[in-house]
This record gives sequence, C-alpha cells and structure tokens, in this order.
Amino acid sequence: MKFCSLYSGSSGNSLFVSCRQTKLLIDAGMSGIKIQNAMKTIEEDPKSLKGILVTHEHRDHIHGIGVLSRRFDLPVYATQKTWEAMDECLGKISEGNRKTFDPGKDLVIEELQISPFKTSHDAAQSCGFVIDDGIKRIGIATDTGVVTDDMLLALKGCSLSVVESNHDLGMLEAGAYPFYLKQRIKSEYGHLSNEVAGNLVKTLVENGGQTIVLAHLSQENNFPLLAFETTSRILQESGIDPQKDIHLSVAKRSSVSEIIEL
Repeated sequence: MKFCSLYSGSSGNSLFVSCRQTKLLIDAGMSGIKIQNAMKTIEEDPKSLKGILVTHEHRDHIHGIGVLSRRFDLPVYATQKTWEAMDECLGKISEGNRKTFDPGKDLVIEELQISPFKTSHDAAQSCGFVIDDGIKRIGIATDTGVVTDDMLLALKGCSLSVVESNHDLGMLEAGAYPFYLKQRIKSEYGHLSNEVAGNLVKTLVENGGQTIVLAHLSQENNFPLLAFETTSRILQESGIDPQKDIHLSVAKRSSVSEIIEL
C-alpha cells in the first residue's frame, strides 16, 4: 500500500491511500483544484480514484468533496447521519455516487477492506477507518476528544497509524482563543492533545505499530517540532527509540507530506 497526507490541519484535511489499482481519498477538505494539484505532485491522477471516504461533516474535511465527485464521477462514502449533516454543503451528488456505511460494519472497495470505527467529536457521527489490503493495515484516527475503546481496538496491529496530535495543552490554555472554544477543544468531543497522542502512540507501538504519522495539528496551539518531541519523549521513557525502532513523522499543514510505502 501507499499512503500520503495531502493536507492536514484545521484549514483542511485530505489523505491518499492506494493499493495497486484501488485508490482512495479520506476526506477532501481543501478546494477541488488544490487537491488535484496535490495529487499531481505525487504523480497520481484524480480520475483513477475509486471514491472518497468521509470522517465527518466539518468543512475542513468536506470542502472539495462535491466538486471532485462531480468532476470525476467519484462515489462518496459517509454514514447516513453525516450525509444528512453535510448534504446541503456539497451541492448535487448523483444518486449512484451517494454511498452509506455503518461504523462497526466493514465495506469493501475493490482490493481494500474498510473497517469504520466510532470516534468522539462534536459532529453528527464522526468515525475513523482501518484500511486493509490483506497484508498490511493503515489506521486513521483524527478529530476525537478521547481515545475510545473502538479506536484503540481498531488501531492495534496497524502497520501505519495516522494519529491526531492537535494541541499543546499549555499553549491552548495561555492562548487567545475564547473560553468556550478552549473548553470545546479540551472536551471529550474535541481534539487530542500532544500528551494524549503520545501515550496512544506508545500503546500502538507496543502492539506492533511500525509507522506513525502525527496529524491535524493546530496552527495556533501547536508546532510540528513540539508534537514530534512530545511523542518522542513518551516513547523514550518506555524504552522505545523513535529514531530507530519506528518511523515517526508529522503531517504537513498546507503541502504534501512524504509518500510512505508499506
């Protein structure tokens, strides 16, 4: 399998996953043309996509979905509640491209088995995904206020996991955000802090995880190096060398990140 983060952060999110001829986007939270250009950067053609998986209906995850679906005749996969929440924002999506799934029930898209799982976020029915080609598994868990049992069970054993490391708690509390927004981010329906992400990564590595991508960093309340160093410290305290024992990286906010081959 091949994985690449095209964009990752509060301004827009989109991930690319492929296995031979089966190519998918997870979310499309930037404009259609920006996502097309990002795919061109990694020498992939949007026409070859088999669909878009949607984690939830917030704008930074769905902004380009309608355009891409119409332009390239792409199926869009989302829960029924997510469809209801995002329908008016997308414009017209052809009936044949409106696909639904239920968290906890697997779906198959050509060569890939997709296992959706529940996350904890202030959205209609947010979810993450495990994508399995029969040999390797990629887990994607962003936009969640807590590490749920469903999430932990799903991610254990994944070769590659994309884990939200949204904010540094000290920066958030000292920052300029209004009180209600700080409370929302820190709540069980908000976002994971660097510390919580680091402890999740430790658990995943102890259960066979080999490649970790820290994602969805806040522009106002985090820095890539801070997120990286927080997780690195937690791993080192457990006897895991983040430079030798695993591959740890941070997804870029506004440009294409490294291509990871599994």
